[in-house]
Amino acid sequence: MFGPEGERRNDAYGWIDAMAPELLRTSRELVESNEASRVSDEAVAQILTAAIRLYVAKSDGEERTFSPIAGQRDSEMTPTELLSAVSEMLRALHLGPMELALWYRRRPDEDITSTGERP
Repeated sequence: MFGPEGERRNDAYGWIDAMAPELLRTSRELVESNEASRVSDEAVAQILTAAIRLYVAKSDGEERTFSPIAGQRDSEMTPTELLSAVSEMLRALHLGPMELALWYRRRPDEDITSTGERP
């Protein structure tokens, strides 16, 4: 675990924290200007794979969850964008909605009563 942000900047992997906002901003610009094709399919797949791998390692390893999407609600991503990506990720690993339903998990910070209702 890292303390103040200064320590993170001096870490060998601190460049990831430094570059993430720029990557998000640039991706937004590319989509808005209809120029997403300027980034290769391979680069997008590598970025997405890395982000998923890090998210799962942090949420499972630290036994906590955090929003995997930047911004509030759909300020950075629409439901259509999210579901399109999830569908293709499932397809890439030869999985379907049934496997997703089996793996779907309740977040640790969601409190549900024995009747299945939220308090």
